[in-house]
Amino acid sequence: MDIRLNFINNSNDTHNTQVLFYSENLLPPQAGPAAAWKVIRNCGPGSNHPFTYPAASQIGYLDSDGNYTPRLPAEAGQSFAATFTNAGDTIRMTGPATNPQAIELINTLPSGAITAQIYKDGRLYAGGAVIHPGARAEFVLEPRLWIGTVSQMTPADSPVSMSVAQDNSEISLLGIASADIVMTGSGPGDDASPFQFTLQNIVMA
Repeated sequence: MDIRLNFINNSNDTHNTQVLFYSENLLPPQAGPAAAWKVIRNCGPGSNHPFTYPAASQIGYLDSDGNYTPRLPAEAGQSFAATFTNAGDTIRMTGPATNPQAIELINTLPSGAITAQIYKDGRLYAGGAVIHPGARAEFVLEPRLWIGTVSQMTPADSPVSMSVAQDNSEISLLGIASADIVMTGSGPGDDASPFQFTLQNIVMA
């Protein structure tokens, strides 16, 4: 079930701070995405930004020649394979995963490493796992988000790296149908407090 979220800026921010939402693969040390899944820009104090956390995910990969495969619908417990065909590299679902809680991608190509990628709402949600021939990547993704902030504005069409995020907080969306994500804190001068994020007006599924 999709989760309806509404970001509300109740902070004292004076720097037009960007708010980053990103995910975490629960099977470390596999790498996470290089950029935030969602970025909220220009949402000043008193403003809000509704968005949806979709239940559906898609999987694809980037091959060693710089090609991106089509994205296939993917659910926990499904296994996929990077496969070489007469027409070139492709991706296909092969059956159940070894771990019923994981989305699995196996590199069956004769040569060349691939980069596994999970998407939600058309944007990269989790990825960065490099898989060599014969190896696999697993993604266990619970409905939870990390939230961070960036005070230096970046162009709207540029990805924002998680490495620059501050004030990182984790929120769990497990069992939730809708909720407000309320940002408080900040302010002018040396007495400014860190940003804080809380879930309010929660409606359970």
